[in-house]
Amino acid sequence: MTQLTKATHSDVPTLVIRPSTGLSALNLRDLWVYRELVVFMIWRDIKVRYKQTALGALWAIIQPVMTMLVFTFLFNTVAKLPTDDIPAPIFSFSALLPWGLFTTALNAASRSLTSNTNMITKTYFPRLILPMASVLGGLVDFAIAFVILIGMMVYFHVYPGWNALWAVPVFLLLLIVTALGVALWLSAINVKYRDVGYALPFLTQFWMFVTPVVYSSEVIPEKWRVLFALNPMTGVINGFRWALLGAGNPPDLLVAISAVIAVLVLVSGLFYFRNMERTFADMI
Repeated sequence: MTQLTKATHSDVPTLVIRPSTGLSALNLRDLWVYRELVVFMIWRDIKVRYKQTALGALWAIIQPVMTMLVFTFLFNTVAKLPTDDIPAPIFSFSALLPWGLFTTALNAASRSLTSNTNMITKTYFPRLILPMASVLGGLVDFAIAFVILIGMMVYFHVYPGWNALWAVPVFLLLLIVTALGVALWLSAINVKYRDVGYALPFLTQFWMFVTPVVYSSEVIPEKWRVLFALNPMTGVINGFRWALLGAGNPPDLLVAISAVIAVLVLVSGLFYFRNMERTFADMI
């Protein structure tokens, strides 16, 4: 005969649910689980960008080339700003490449959530995929325009310092980190406040003039350069020019400051985005 023993309260297992904290709260592992969706969203954004356009991917060349011509005439021919002994067209174009990727990423990523309302409200997936796909999708335009820069360098007989080419992927990564960090902030804020769409053109225009796109960092007074380096795009632009053209100084403390700011923007953007993510479906 089996003897039954009454279970005491201490014998019952207790499940305690606590909110995740620290880096585990970001749940970045989901990005790997949904990696195929990331690739699909990147490909979709690229196709939508040039859908029903007569020139298609040629716009990736036309836009920076036309901007380069205007900048060369206004800032180098008329204003005669220094170009660090680099031909003015290459000096401008080498900065317009990373800057173009940055602005394209911000414009696409800022509305990535609001333009995918049906997906967000009907199915689960890491919402982080949407702004990330918008940022990474711009690499295709960057690669196309980069070929034009190589052709210009050959035409003007400007050759890179081969010992510095290793830094090009490093500064490209810094560019992506900066763009993604700002994009996370803007995309999450845009869900609640649609003012982002109105403010973004002004923001990018103002940001360009405090970034050495049309001028050399050498024109900045020494006492202001540390403040100037708090802009993470300063380190990106200077880094690209140094790695590709040999212009300016090798990476120094100012570039390190820009890199630290870029990482801080990305990490804070990740936490803010994750914190707001639970309300996207209700507010969007």
